[in-house]
Amino acid sequence: MDLPLNALRAFALVYQHRGVRAAARELDMAHSSVSRHLRELDRWLGVPLLHAGAGRAGLVFTPQGEALGRAVCAGLAEIERAVAVLREARPAHSVALSTTPSFAIRWLLPRLPAFEKAHPKIELSVLVEQKLEGFADGRLDVALRMGQGPWPELHCEPWMDDTLYPVMSPAYWLDHGRPTRPAQLAGLRLLHDRDPQAAWESWRRAHGPSRLSLQGGARYASSDLVLRAAQQGQGVALARHRLVAGELAAGTLVRPFGALEVPLGTAYWIVRADRTRPLPALAAVIDWLRWQAAAP
Repeated sequence: MDLPLNALRAFALVYQHRGVRAAARELDMAHSSVSRHLRELDRWLGVPLLHAGAGRAGLVFTPQGEALGRAVCAGLAEIERAVAVLREARPAHSVALSTTPSFAIRWLLPRLPAFEKAHPKIELSVLVEQKLEGFADGRLDVALRMGQGPWPELHCEPWMDDTLYPVMSPAYWLDHGRPTRPAQLAGLRLLHDRDPQAAWESWRRAHGPSRLSLQGGARYASSDLVLRAAQQGQGVALARHRLVAGELAAGTLVRPFGALEVPLGTAYWIVRADRTRPLPALAAVIDWLRWQAAAP
C-alpha cells in the first residue's frame, strides 16, 4: 500500500497538539502546508477526519479521525523506540565527531593517523558540518568549533587559543618587492575570509596601516579556500596560526611581517551535549585533543 507518510506525520502532530499552528511550528513548515496535507489525507481515505467549521472552539475530530490519530501516534512512538534501541546498539568504541570543513582539512585530518596509531580500537568518524546539530538524536558525540563560545544549552570546554597574521606565497612576496613592513600592505591585494574572527579590520586596528582599504580583494567562503588562494599567489590572506602552520613549515606560504600578530584568545572549543562523564572511548578522544592542543 502506498501510504502518504508525510501527510500521516502531519496529521499525527495535529492530533497530538489539537491544532494546525502548533503542528506547523514543530514541522517547521507553513500553516497552509499542514492544512494541505490534511486535505490530501481526507481525499486519499475517502472519509473526513475533522468536523467542518469547528471555529474558535478548536479542532473536533470525527470518529474516524480519532481512531486514525490514536493509531498513527502509537505507530510513530513504536518507530521512535525501535530507532532509539538501534542507536544505543552503536559500538561502545565508536565516536562521532563534528567540525567545520576548514578545520577538518587543515588541522584534524593530518593528525588522524597519529590518533589511530595511539587508539587502534576506537572508530572515530568525522562529520563535516557548520551547525551544532546531532546531539539530541544521538548522531553526534562531540564537536570542535572555532569562534566566540560558549553556545547555549551545550557543555563547552575552552580548548585552544590562536593568533592571526598575514601570509602570502613566496612568489607573490618576491614579485611585490619583498614587503617586510605592515605599511606595504596598502599596495597589495587582500584576500578575505568569511570567518568573523579573521577580518582584516582586526589587523588594521592592531598594526595598520590606518589607510589600508578593506573594500577591495576577493572574498572566500572558508578559511581553507582563502589560504589555497594565497598559496596560488592571488594575494595576501590573514591566517589563523593553527590552520596555516603546516604551509609555513613546508615553505608554500611565508609570513612577511615577522612576529607581528593579533591574539585571538580562546578561539576553539570542545562541545558536548552535557557535563556527564563521557564513556571511555569519547573520554580517550577528548584527552587526545587536549594533548594535541598542548603540543608545540
